Amino acid sequence: MKAENLLASASINIGVAMFILSLFSILKKQPSNAPIYYPRPISLNHHIFLDERFTFSRFLPSLEWVRRASRVSEGQILQQCGLDVLVFIRLFKFGINFFTVSCVVGVLVLLPLNYIDGDRLSSQFHSVNSFTISNIKGGSNRLWVHLSCLYFISCYGLYLLYKEYKDIWLKRIQQLHNLRHRPDQFTVLVREIPFCNEHKAYGCCVDHFFSKHYPSSYQSYQILYDCEELEKLLIHGKSIRETIEKLTQQSLTNRYTRRSDSSKIEILKEMLQDVCRKIRHIRGEAMLSEKELPVAFVTFRSRLGAALAAQSQQHSNPLVWITGIAPEPRDVLWSNLAIPYRHLPLHEIVVFLLASLLTIFFAIPVTAIQGIAKFEKLRKWFPPAMAVQLMSKKDIKACNMVFYFLVGNAFFLSLLSGSLLDQIGESFTHPKDFPGHLASAVSAQADFFMTYILTNGLFGFSLEILQPGLFMWNYIKSHTWHRGKRKTAYLNSIPYYRIIPFVALSILIGMVYAIISPLLLPFLVGYFLLGYVVFINQIEDVYITYYETCGQYWPCIYQYILVALILMQITMVGVFGLKSKPSASISTIPLLLLTFSFNEYCKRRFVPTFHKYSMQDAKKNDELDEQNGLMEANLQNALDAYCPPCLRPVDFEVVESCSTQPLISPK
Repeated sequence: MKAENLLASASINIGVAMFILSLFSILKKQPSNAPIYYPRPISLNHHIFLDERFTFSRFLPSLEWVRRASRVSEGQILQQCGLDVLVFIRLFKFGINFFTVSCVVGVLVLLPLNYIDGDRLSSQFHSVNSFTISNIKGGSNRLWVHLSCLYFISCYGLYLLYKEYKDIWLKRIQQLHNLRHRPDQFTVLVREIPFCNEHKAYGCCVDHFFSKHYPSSYQSYQILYDCEELEKLLIHGKSIRETIEKLTQQSLTNRYTRRSDSSKIEILKEMLQDVCRKIRHIRGEAMLSEKELPVAFVTFRSRLGAALAAQSQQHSNPLVWITGIAPEPRDVLWSNLAIPYRHLPLHEIVVFLLASLLTIFFAIPVTAIQGIAKFEKLRKWFPPAMAVQLMSKKDIKACNMVFYFLVGNAFFLSLLSGSLLDQIGESFTHPKDFPGHLASAVSAQADFFMTYILTNGLFGFSLEILQPGLFMWNYIKSHTWHRGKRKTAYLNSIPYYRIIPFVALSILIGMVYAIISPLLLPFLVGYFLLGYVVFINQIEDVYITYYETCGQYWPCIYQYILVALILMQITMVGVFGLKSKPSASISTIPLLLLTFSFNEYCKRRFVPTFHKYSMQDAKKNDELDEQNGLMEANLQNALDAYCPPCLRPVDFEVVESCSTQPLISPK
């Protein structure tokens, strides 16, 4: 790519981004747009100051939202939104810190070095390639400078990873302490419960087993049921109720349809009573016993008892009485709990195969576009990746799937040109040549990834904050069928599975090109700065937290960044080989070994805390609650929290509360 082409691309993207951000700052000031740009404070009943007077300042762009975002502290994010959101923001801060230092090294050291060593008579001397490592002559001793920068950048990345891991690890421990009232700390999820042939049920086995083996700490259990039929009735009942309310409101405003509306309402009321009778019949103890599942939430009198039960093997046969830490009540996927535990590996295999097939077949259009238009293919690659979210309802698993899908399709396939099958086959038959092939492909695609960072960062983040689709929907809705009615806030949670993989892919691209094409680094600094202020605004005003895993996203993010570091080092092994500097390639191997050793240390040092609840912390929190007299209140909260939705009181008729259902306590 010529320098003037890069400048034109950057100017266009920056101009479009500035226009979109200016438009956003104007729309955000308009009171009618509050449900779009302030749904979080509206849902929390916070006061929003919006000037409703028709003034000139309302239609002028401003940077007030940027200044406001820059003043938000990590303590505020942790207190208001939780550790998951803070981990999400720390991903952007990691990118800012890493690429700022890398940018200084790249611009002050590597860029001049690459440019000076080139052939001034070459046709590429005035192109972007003259600033890349490809401009260095083969066998040049200047490559030792690149090796030194590789060591410095890699060690700095490992230092940041360790610092982030340790800090988030400590914050997770503190967050579990601060949220010690949460019911999941007293509760264990039990699966594959044996069937009691005597009583023809699962529940009695649960009570007998835990009363016998945990007599001092076991409190009670909540068996789960196959409530598919009941859920359909509940949905039908709510639909009838909403229709009744709509017709009632219509009859009050339109006297011409009042008589016909009244007759319709009476018919609907009879239908609702019939639905309620069916619900009461199914909720009867005799009917529920026939719908029991081999799954239960077991509550303990202390966190220590729950932690011991959740993290121990309960039976000599490891396929029965399978226990684990219960998810937070807001994070329970009730429909998934009905899937037999033994079928879960099959489900995972099917999902893996579907994802693999999607990746393989998606390679065909990607490869075709690769040979046609490098610049235009950017916008055609990424929409199919959104289909991955349909295969997994769990955000963390979806993050992993989308990330590796993007690495396979958006990164590696973009590097391959010519015959795709020939190159893949050659990599398998001659694995020692893989670094060389990777280095050659990476060097050739630097201009494309510069365009990607510009487009995905400036344009993508600008659209994220503007939300044009939601704005148009709200405008059409408020001026047609919903005109004159009270507006409701458009609440959503952070789509981790959509944002984290794309940001992690940008980190991967930046790390791989940090030494090869340092001209990319300033764009990455801007990418992460813009992403930071955009998503600070979104979590403050738009997104709401529906559940909290206390930082369990971080091990996945750490793994993505580590993959990027390793790819950067493997690529440089190949680059030094292509530059006829085998001694530099060999000197990179100790750095790879250091990275793998660092990963093993982190896996042993930090990872267990993100998946287990230590006995020490459990006992400490129990003692603190006993001193403050909070144990009974927290225990009662745990008893009430895991009632299945199908057994909870409904709002279209006063029915028996969940406490009347068979929640068995030991005698």
